[in-house]
Amino acid sequence: MTDELAGLKIGHATVDGFFTGCTVFLCPEGTVGSVDTRGPAPGSRETALMAIDKPVHFINALLLSGGSAFGLGAADGVMRYLAERNIGHPTVIRPVPIVPAAIIFDLFLTEGKAFPTADTAYAACMNAAEHDIAQGNVGAGIGATVGKWAMNGAFMKGGFGLASYSEGGLVVGAAAVVNAIGDVLGPDGQVLAGAPNLQGGWMVENDPFRRFPDGPPVQLGTNTTLVVVYTNARLDKVESNRLAQRAHDGLAIAIRPVHSTHDGDIAFALATNRVNAGFDLVANISVEIVAEAIRNAVRFADSIGPITGLGNKR
Repeated sequence: MTDELAGLKIGHATVDGFFTGCTVFLCPEGTVGSVDTRGPAPGSRETALMAIDKPVHFINALLLSGGSAFGLGAADGVMRYLAERNIGHPTVIRPVPIVPAAIIFDLFLTEGKAFPTADTAYAACMNAAEHDIAQGNVGAGIGATVGKWAMNGAFMKGGFGLASYSEGGLVVGAAAVVNAIGDVLGPDGQVLAGAPNLQGGWMVENDPFRRFPDGPPVQLGTNTTLVVVYTNARLDKVESNRLAQRAHDGLAIAIRPVHSTHDGDIAFALATNRVNAGFDLVANISVEIVAEAIRNAVRFADSIGPITGLGNKR
């Protein structure tokens, strides 16, 4: 079971009484990380350090959080957890934890009254495990929704999803926090969760181009899908960056539209460097696994009040 996460540990925590939370990925020593940001409205921290021209190759943890930009401060809790254990990038004074972070806008469900804090993220670190990771309305995905492009007031519950594949010792997995303006598509290309119509079908049936205005009532930056591709393959930083790029292929397969003006889509790649494998095999697998993680995020998400989730129908 531990191999399914390629040596990572994943932990969730939520804010008591509110639909917001965070999810942490604790990395084993020597984990190479990179990122590819394609959404025009991202919210992130330390992602510049993950660029291929930066000399720091290894990261210690990664945090995905709700709370919009307020949630970026939750990464301080991961810093504290790692610092207490003397984990971080070596310096002449002390190890400095490297903790990139990214957020989704989930303030609609909290009315802006709450967001994950450093204590929330610290709790997520304490909850981190190597197996049996919960999906759906958990962690950073608890306040996520999908299918908001139609702006008819009818959308569905998003969430947190996982998927993985192993072959001959190689592990390729993905995690996704799905808070997309678009619909989530199943393997058959049909809508799995998204914008429903009053007849029990989908709004896209009458609008195949999924039209929505460029300005209000859709507010810029209030939708985001965050993806983490992880593998135990040995990859350098350039290859990890290319893997993050390929992860966006999975987003494009499973979400329509994706990378819109109103989304802050970000893909991270983590390589724990344990087995030899060809890059193209890892990348090709990752595309399919990212798409499946996105689908699992809505498959496991239960309804919250009037917002319908597929999890109740499983």
